[in-house]
Amino acid sequence: MNFNFDDFLPFTFQPSTALIGGLAITIYAAIIAQLLGVALGILAALGGRSRNPIINTISGFYVWIFRGTPVLVQILLLYTGLPVLLGIDLFPRLYELGPIDFRGAVVAGILALGVNEGAYMSEIVRAGILSVDPGQAEAAKSLGMTPRKTMRRIVLPQALRVIVPPLGNEFNNMLKTTSLMSVIGVGELLRVATDRSSSTFRPFEPLLGVCVYYLALTTIWGFIQGRIEKRLGVGQATGEPVLGFWARMLSIRTGRHAEGPMR
Repeated sequence: MNFNFDDFLPFTFQPSTALIGGLAITIYAAIIAQLLGVALGILAALGGRSRNPIINTISGFYVWIFRGTPVLVQILLLYTGLPVLLGIDLFPRLYELGPIDFRGAVVAGILALGVNEGAYMSEIVRAGILSVDPGQAEAAKSLGMTPRKTMRRIVLPQALRVIVPPLGNEFNNMLKTTSLMSVIGVGELLRVATDRSSSTFRPFEPLLGVCVYYLALTTIWGFIQGRIEKRLGVGQATGEPVLGFWARMLSIRTGRHAEGPMR
């Protein structure tokens, strides 16, 4: 066994500027890609429930394509394939956004991860919507609410209780999936480790070092997710149902009590 502590310990616990930069890229790329994925997932889930056949078909096609192909292939296709196909430099070396500069490869990686995540989030959002009792929407409709307002004020807030746990797991996975951006030259954690191993010819120590960082990120997020779910559970146990006010209004308006508990 030829493990070199003198290489592992300084690399891991006395991080270089490159490693700190790689950690920063990993974190903000995961956050932005996840937010993009959630937005696309909500749109795709609502599109899949649309009565418009064109919107419904587009939504289904989007989910089918991005759930059925590897995310690594999607990253390469977006960053290297699409610009050649279109004959346009879609991802220049630098994007200048005020005082912040983003490398084109980082933008491409975030877009690819976000679009891929949206396909998975659409199924999570759809399951959350289906978990809400249809009677809730019917009660809102009888009060004169439009379908859009019903979805925004009644259905989605309740579906959130079902969506949040798998959403947290998806973000945990996203923190690790950012490592795939290394194939297009993004200097995140894995890329820093491979660059170090190329110069020292010792791959195990730097790779083990970045494993420590990934474990730290996912462990910290695990505690945060647990707190969020605990608060959500307390609200679920002690709080009034989202439609409680509207249910009472319906009861007054119809002169009878709503049958059974509304959830």
